[in-house]
Amino acid sequence: MGKNLLIIGAGTYGLVVKEIAETLGLFKEISFIDDFKKETSNGIKVIGTLNDIEKLVNEYHSVIVAIGNPKAKLSIINKVKQLNAKLVSLVSPFAYISSSAKIAEGVVVEPMAVVHTQVELGLGCIVSAGAVINHGSKCGECSHIDCNATVEGEVTVPPHAKVHCGQVFKG
Repeated sequence: MGKNLLIIGAGTYGLVVKEIAETLGLFKEISFIDDFKKETSNGIKVIGTLNDIEKLVNEYHSVIVAIGNPKAKLSIINKVKQLNAKLVSLVSPFAYISSSAKIAEGVVVEPMAVVHTQVELGLGCIVSAGAVINHGSKCGECSHIDCNATVEGEVTVPPHAKVHCGQVFKG
């Protein structure tokens, strides 16, 4: 422990990301910034807005974007990268990740998800609880595989796409 994590987005998904980060035990301090909220729904104070990110990246070793809108998310990810901040991925220790899977920056993999053999997760992907991404599939940047969704083997989920809860994506 000893690093700090800055979560961009203080909505419910930001809290999901915070819980995964806490489970990993890698961060000394975890804080939120958000342009629209002053605190999270459970009362955690938001320390600033996106306008404050330039000064905050020096204090926070790691940054992750916890925003559902894929185009807004990609824009913020690009801003974080321009500032040379460390964009991290957070993978729940309760997920199964194949040793041959490739995970880009800014990805979140929630508990009970399966990321199988030779799967590629693009920049900023979200793999929600219980989702299964079968062998050889690719998920484009900022795509979201929602709870209990399945991505069949050897298919490509387009960038910014959402595979809804319980849906089977066949490509």
